[in-house]
Amino acid sequence: MGVYVYILQSESTGRFYCGQTNSLVHRLDEHNNPDYKGSITTKRFKGPWRLVWCRQCLDRTKAMKLEKSIKKRGISRFLEAQLLESRPAEAGD
Repeated sequence: MGVYVYILQSESTGRFYCGQTNSLVHRLDEHNNPDYKGSITTKRFKGPWRLVWCRQCLDRTKAMKLEKSIKKRGISRFLEAQLLESRPAEAGD
């Protein structure tokens, strides 16, 4: 079973959050549950939170490295690079 690195975005503020989990659906529910106290950052900033990106890693160690590199680069810069990589080449490029 893999571990997911994921990026959430607040629908009300546009703020991003990056984390890791072995259950995306369960973790997203925790982030959006006002009674759950284990997700401090997404409680400090207004949601609701929606999943905008995720990648499955083979193990927790690889997931931690990916999460750290995303945060070091900056989540919005990371997402912009992902969009550019997935964009089809236009004629003349």
